Amino acid sequence: MTRKLRILFTGGSGKAGRHVIAYLLDQGHRVLNIDLAPLDHPGVDNLAADITRSGEMFNAMTSYANFDELEPGTGVPHFDAVVHFAAVPRILLKPDNETFRVNTVGTYNVIEAAVKLGIPKIIIASSETTYGVCFADGIANPPALPVEEDMDVNPMDSYGLSKVVNEQTARSFQRRSGADIYALRIGNVMEPHEYERFPGFFANPEVRRRNIFCYIDARDLGQIVDRCLKTDGLGYQVFNAGNDTNSVNLPARELAERFFPGVPLTRELGENEALYSNRKIREMLGFVEEHDWRKYVTV
Repeated sequence: MTRKLRILFTGGSGKAGRHVIAYLLDQGHRVLNIDLAPLDHPGVDNLAADITRSGEMFNAMTSYANFDELEPGTGVPHFDAVVHFAAVPRILLKPDNETFRVNTVGTYNVIEAAVKLGIPKIIIASSETTYGVCFADGIANPPALPVEEDMDVNPMDSYGLSKVVNEQTARSFQRRSGADIYALRIGNVMEPHEYERFPGFFANPEVRRRNIFCYIDARDLGQIVDRCLKTDGLGYQVFNAGNDTNSVNLPARELAERFFPGVPLTRELGENEALYSNRKIREMLGFVEEHDWRKYVTV
């Protein structure tokens, strides 16, 4: 029987978080959502707290999730894992310095509290933007295709830079603590209703270039997080979180030649293989895609 976990989840009221929490609840886990606004979903517990305030993170991680946890009279239960998604989600929502401050200080506070409280599993949301293509000034190329986790990350923007810093923060805390800390470089998140946008992508594939043609179904992202929670002993790891194929209906080789001319291929591409490779999560975590866009879109 798979062990059911008590999970503290930051940023669960956001676009990606609410679907991931729904998936985790369906797996039988208990989830306390830490956000500035509550998530209205059956079964989730909510606590309003600010990730940029260190004391609030320590307090939240030593808190009851809800009134029922008072009944045994044995004190506050221990969290088994922390999933950290809370962030300013992109550039051009807040001034650049505020985006960088919230994302880096918030992540430091969350990981520090979790490590010092002895929580053994921490998963953080990093981003496809770390590769420096998405929010580049002008046209930027990845160093090679398909894009994989061992490639250089050197973004130009405050959001992508904050995620690079967060990965190093996670790596440093993992080194000092020995906890499992996994960073997910999450691709462009698609909710179920957003598949109606895909015919527009097919007509104008260039609009997907900055995302390296990546998408991640929000429900498949839930599976990835759950597999991270259930896979122990990997230490510090970075995983690209994307679906198996690209978000347009063109062969992978044609996409590479047309939109990334001159970028070297490190290996032969499968016909529809994602240029933003998810090979590592398939091989190390056992991820099996459930929501290919072809289930929902007629070409």
